[in-house]
Amino acid sequence: MKCRKCGKITAIVILMSFLTRFPVYGEPPTMPPKNSTGNETRLYSEFEVDTLIEDLTAAAEEAIEKAAAEAAKAAALASIDAQAKAWAEAQHWQGEYTETKRRGVKNAVITGVICFFSGLVIGAGGTLLLQGGR
Repeated sequence: MKCRKCGKITAIVILMSFLTRFPVYGEPPTMPPKNSTGNETRLYSEFEVDTLIEDLTAAAEEAIEKAAAEAAKAAALASIDAQAKAWAEAQHWQGEYTETKRRGVKNAVITGVICFFSGLVIGAGGTLLLQGGR
């Protein structure tokens, strides 16, 4: 029973879709603007075409020159940045070297003083022991 109603409804919807026009909304087709003479097509003179080509060529060359200048500027800034980083790293390592050298000299002096006093104590103690045993 239910299937008969579904079939009838489906048949009615299909028939309505063929018989009834439903509005469809979309963008209107684009048309080229009409020229002032009213003709559909406009013919350009050879002079106008040549002038347009020259203008486009000049604009393209100017854009290429600007792009090249910007690229050169970016490359120069990148080079300067790299040099600044290298200089900062060199300064860091120079400071590390100076600090290490200063600590090394300090440690050498301390070691020398300790060795001198140790040798003096051992030498004097040994001399006193050897003389005391006679």
